[in-house]
Amino acid sequence: MMRLLALVAGVLLNIMPVSAKSPDLADAWNGAEINWRDIKSGIYEASTSGKTAIMVFHAPWCSACKRYREVFKDAGVVAASKKFVMILVDADADKMTNGAFSPDGTYVPRTLFMNSQGDVLTRFVGKDPKYPHTIDVDDPNELRKLMLNASSAAAPDGMAVEHSTKTSTGARLD
Repeated sequence: MMRLLALVAGVLLNIMPVSAKSPDLADAWNGAEINWRDIKSGIYEASTSGKTAIMVFHAPWCSACKRYREVFKDAGVVAASKKFVMILVDADADKMTNGAFSPDGTYVPRTLFMNSQGDVLTRFVGKDPKYPHTIDVDDPNELRKLMLNASSAAAPDGMAVEHSTKTSTGARLD
């Protein structure tokens, strides 16, 4: 499903010009220092550059999301973000994207690491088994470590080595 979505997005993006657009609320997520992309320009950039994308799903009303914003002000997170395509998605404003990229639910905040083919990299998750794509919202250490591991796991051509272990029905195999 994720590959199909990435393929469709890739075809559409190659037909239509893509201009880099800063998503709504990017400033609240340290947009002055992190180059946040909207879903369309972010997927295009990841697919053409071969970079791993980090997609952060949030909602403006979410108190945990508001706390998580502070993690993106950490100097180590800012520096690491340069190696990724950073995509910020308002889960309420873009319900279609929120549903399409929900390997284990549509909860927020949710952080997904994805290779340039659109596969969710299941190894790069937080410590909560019930909500694995929730990263510590109060301490940047967990996100910094995941970013470091993800950038180290990328092959020399920029393609992430690991692939998703989900079946097309969304069942996890790991």
